[in-house]
Amino acid sequence: MTATRKPEGYIGDKPLRPESLMSSYGYQPALSEGALKCPIFQTSTFVFKSAEEGKAFFELAYGLRAPREAENIGLIYSRLNNPDLEILEDRLSLWDEAEACAVFESGMAAIATTLFALLAPGDVVLFSEPLYGGTDYFFKHVLERWGVRTVGFPAGASPAEIDALVAARGLAERLRLVFVETPANPTNTLVDIAACAALARRLSTPERRVVVAVDNTFLGPLWQHPLKHGADLVLYSATKYIGGHSDVIAGVCLGSRELMAEVRTMRTFHGTMCGPCTGWLLMRSLETLKLRMTCQMKNARYVADFLADHPKVEKVLYLGHLAETDPQHAVYRRQCLAPGGMVSFRLVGGEVEAFAFLNALKLFKLAVSLGGTESLAEHPASMTHSDVPAAERERLGISENLVRLSIGVEHPEDLNADLAQALAAV
Repeated sequence: MTATRKPEGYIGDKPLRPESLMSSYGYQPALSEGALKCPIFQTSTFVFKSAEEGKAFFELAYGLRAPREAENIGLIYSRLNNPDLEILEDRLSLWDEAEACAVFESGMAAIATTLFALLAPGDVVLFSEPLYGGTDYFFKHVLERWGVRTVGFPAGASPAEIDALVAARGLAERLRLVFVETPANPTNTLVDIAACAALARRLSTPERRVVVAVDNTFLGPLWQHPLKHGADLVLYSATKYIGGHSDVIAGVCLGSRELMAEVRTMRTFHGTMCGPCTGWLLMRSLETLKLRMTCQMKNARYVADFLADHPKVEKVLYLGHLAETDPQHAVYRRQCLAPGGMVSFRLVGGEVEAFAFLNALKLFKLAVSLGGTESLAEHPASMTHSDVPAAERERLGISENLVRLSIGVEHPEDLNADLAQALAAV
């Protein structure tokens, strides 16, 4: 079912943009009784035309030999490959201009499988902080149990500060992976991807390549392209903007064919790929990705501007409000295409005031997750980041008065009206 990018992605010599390809790329209706949309291939296994074909497919799947000219791995078993997943992966690769892609049953499955594929006991992972709470727990409690040392650095740290940390902790000889979440969840702090990539190249040796992996969930495949700034891998919780309707759980990893071969092999034996129904839902969502994310980005600016002028708001954490004198502004201008749809802010007060605000919301839904068509609000300190020790939360800026908003596609004046009446209740 998988098609090559050329000529399908072109009209003559003109390359088509991703949004123009999201409803057709990689799919041939003639192979599915002329169905306009890709069907759900709800099957565990696929029938071989002959025993010889089955043998050849498995030789390629398990790397027993190199493929012959124009030879591709055929369909074998849905833990290995499935038409819905192959077509979805082809389409996802377009946004980040990646060579290869793998989809997973959740964002955490994507992160865990990728890291298990690349790391071994004794390796060191350098990671930006804060991270999503689940990722933070996985690094500090799961990887450490497997003999992998994890060392954090503050998001927003300068290249010199990161270099000094690596030298002070003696990480250079064992560093295997730099993991970056940018913008950081929930503070919207940026990490300089190019600086991390330069560090990784400098510390790589012929025997040990240092890989840079970026969780790009907050800005999604529209507003930031980490591979173009030197990252080796880009990861998404596809539950968020890619899925975009709060009705599916999934994850994505993209990168070079070489690295993705390792990730895909680990996915096969961990069994963490998503199913055909999830793949089909994500293909549906990709067709409206640019429309949704553009609307959410525009709405977020209205919300952030409203909050910045409110007397009960202490500080708004929003990429679109970075002052030109702020060091983060230069990073934003260099690696981001838009400020996205996430707005965090600190209320005047603490947890009591934050809870009063959250409990008074009507249009915003009090729920975790983000990137859906509906606007959501949550309290990171007691919800998504509650397993981070209190002292660490304070150090990372996840204060008791911090509220995180995911802006949806509603009318911005209605969103601001809801925020106004909820703030009045504080």
